[in-house]
Amino acid sequence: MELTPAELTVLGLIVERPQHGYDLEQVIERRGVRQWTDIGFSSIYYLLTKLEKRGLVHVPEVPAAAKSRRVFHATPAGREAARLNALALVEEPRPVAHPLLVGIANLWLLSEQEYTQALETRLARVEERIATVQEAQRGQAPLPPPAREVFSYSLSLLEAERSWLASRVQVPDDGQD
Repeated sequence: MELTPAELTVLGLIVERPQHGYDLEQVIERRGVRQWTDIGFSSIYYLLTKLEKRGLVHVPEVPAAAKSRRVFHATPAGREAARLNALALVEEPRPVAHPLLVGIANLWLLSEQEYTQALETRLARVEERIATVQEAQRGQAPLPPPAREVFSYSLSLLEAERSWLASRVQVPDDGQD
């Protein structure tokens, strides 16, 4: 059963620890999940309902309280679907659509000066993002292994982009913050 990245993210968080929608929002916010996947606050309950209808999560005893207090647990089928989807995403490199590549493919529309200025602006923004991700990572220590790996990979990608941008705008790239 194939899951969307948003479904797998929510299901994975529930496999990690049973929780209700508000708990999920807090974890998503704290770990910076929206930096790498498309989960809006309003879509969390939609995703939970979808996962529940597919038999991947359940609420052991539905309390009489509000729907937001329903604590979701992964079913055995949910755990297996999450495991198989995670394995496939880790194993198989897939093309990633990156808007930067669309811009670069249309360089003929820009002057050399505009392109250089855009790269310099992007470099500054990437450096800001690196600092933000590092701060978020430090603020949550100790991290569970999956979150630690997400931060590590995200920072590696940002560092690679910073290095590429620095070489294009002739800025020394010391790799230090």
